[in-house]
Formats: sequence, C-alpha cells, structure tokens
Amino acid sequence: MKKTELKKFKSVLEQRKENLLQQAAKVGDPVYALKEEELFDEVDLASTESDQSMRIRLRDRERTLLKKINKAILKIEKNEYGICESCGEEIGTKRLEARPVTDLCIRCKEEQERVERSFADDH
Repeated sequence: MKKTELKKFKSVLEQRKENLLQQAAKVGDPVYALKEEELFDEVDLASTESDQSMRIRLRDRERTLLKKINKAILKIEKNEYGICESCGEEIGTKRLEARPVTDLCIRCKEEQERVERSFADDH
C-alpha cells in the first residue's frame, strides 16, 4: 500500500478515535446520571434503568471499536495494515474505505460469517 494511502487511513482512524474519546467523556455528564425526580414511580425507574442499560451496551461497543482502531493504527505504524490476518492477501482499498478497522479480506470475512451462521443454525 502506498504511503499516501496509509497516511489517509491513519488520519481517518485517528479522527474516529478522537470522536469516540469525546463521546466517552460525556459519560460523566450529568445528563447520564439518575435524577431524583426520575425515581418516583416504578415505571420511571424501569425506563431510566433501560436507558442506562442501553448506554452501557453502546459504551461497550465503542470500547471494542476503540481497540480495533488502536490495532489498525499500530498496523499502519508497523507497515502491516491492509493485509488479511487469515489468508495474508491484501485487503481491497474499497473494503478498507468502508471499514478501516477490518483485518479480514472480503472472502475470508464472508467465510467467517458462513461458519458463524451454520454454528448458530446448529444451536
């Protein structure tokens, strides 16, 4: 992969990382805290707990994405970015543009999904 392409991908990844970190900083925002007036009845409490649960799941996804971003940036720095971890082939630029954190080429990702679907169908 050309150095200009690597720079572009690194910039995209760093921007996504910055956005995620800014969003994560909002977790301490009072908007996310339980307010005493929200706890007066069981329906309000259940709704508030449901909202908090959803935010926690979202934070978990963001944390996972942040790990993938850091891994991709490290690969760029090691000049290993854009190589499929399964077959060792180069990952297409279009795929990287669509999903810069990917570590599998489209062929290997499709195979992985087929295996996962067949496993899910068996259970």
